[in-house]
Amino acid sequence: MPHAVYDLNRVDKITAGAVGEPGHRVFYIQARKGRRLVTLVVEKEQLAALNQAIDHLLLQLAGDDPRDVAGPDMPSEGGMGLEMPLEPAFRAGQLSLGYDQVSSKVVIVAEELAEEGQDAKPSIARFWAHPAQMRAFSLNAQQAIAAGRPLCAMCGQAIDPAGHFCPRRNGDRKAP
Repeated sequence: MPHAVYDLNRVDKITAGAVGEPGHRVFYIQARKGRRLVTLVVEKEQLAALNQAIDHLLLQLAGDDPRDVAGPDMPSEGGMGLEMPLEPAFRAGQLSLGYDQVSSKVVIVAEELAEEGQDAKPSIARFWAHPAQMRAFSLNAQQAIAAGRPLCAMCGQAIDPAGHFCPRRNGDRKAP
């Protein structure tokens, strides 16, 4: 894929979601500015780490209570879904988070996952948003992450619908 730069400053909408059955889901970050829609594929763990970083940043900005980050940009609950068709620009290899004090905007920077042997410059996406938009993004990302398979209370691994072999049970039996 040729090098591309997607710089959406400031987004009208930013959201995260997953498509597919638990255990086989694909996770996305999607941002819109005007008619331009950019969709990225991310790993669940990347989204969880980004979500944690956003929450930490918002706590710092809001004086330890992220609910204080509110404003006219908070989208309605129904407005946070992924827009179809899903046509990802690229798969993210690295996600970074920043804050610009001058403009009071939070930025997510995503760098394309480089394929082995690829010498070309990776594509980059920058999504600039108001802290209230990032709070809504964070809440939506939490829901997408939590909607997966339940975790085993003993080992912490995901439980498939057919059950789960728990290493902490010493091979005794399958957990429900």
